[in-house]
Amino acid sequence: MKSEGEIRIYVACLAAYNNGYLHGQWIDAALGDDSIWNGIREVLKSSPIPDAEEWAIHDHEGFEGLDISEYEEIESVCEKAAFIEEHGRLGAELASHYVGDLEEAKTALNDHYAGQYSSLAEFAEELTEQITQVPDSLQYYIDYELMGRDLEISDVFVIRLGYEELHVFWNG
Repeated sequence: MKSEGEIRIYVACLAAYNNGYLHGQWIDAALGDDSIWNGIREVLKSSPIPDAEEWAIHDHEGFEGLDISEYEEIESVCEKAAFIEEHGRLGAELASHYVGDLEEAKTALNDHYAGQYSSLAEFAEELTEQITQVPDSLQYYIDYELMGRDLEISDVFVIRLGYEELHVFWNG
């Protein structure tokens, strides 16, 4: 699942920035470490300030809301870009849920993902039908909305990406 648009960072030359110049370039973060380092070297080499050495990430796009700090390690930027490129906004929201811990987010996707549903009531109904056969005479007495609410309180967490687009994960 690819995210909307490019996944990239804007790298600025700090020597230029501190001397009143805006000098930098957008670099595709999905191309890997070497590509980013080459872009950084190019920014510093072409700086209006001679012998520029310091740089910072002044902006980012395409990370679907996942934070990239000004001095983020390039390896971390590449890992986040690859994760977002593969999982899109769901990946970003999941990584945010785990406070940026991509390993926890990967584990949740691989081991704890229950699926996409329009509501927790739909999830509760499907779960109930998988576990037991509800007699027709009791079908109308089951409140799946309350069951869904109770599941969210103790057993699952939900990533909501839009109207009737819930991704359910078992608490691990």
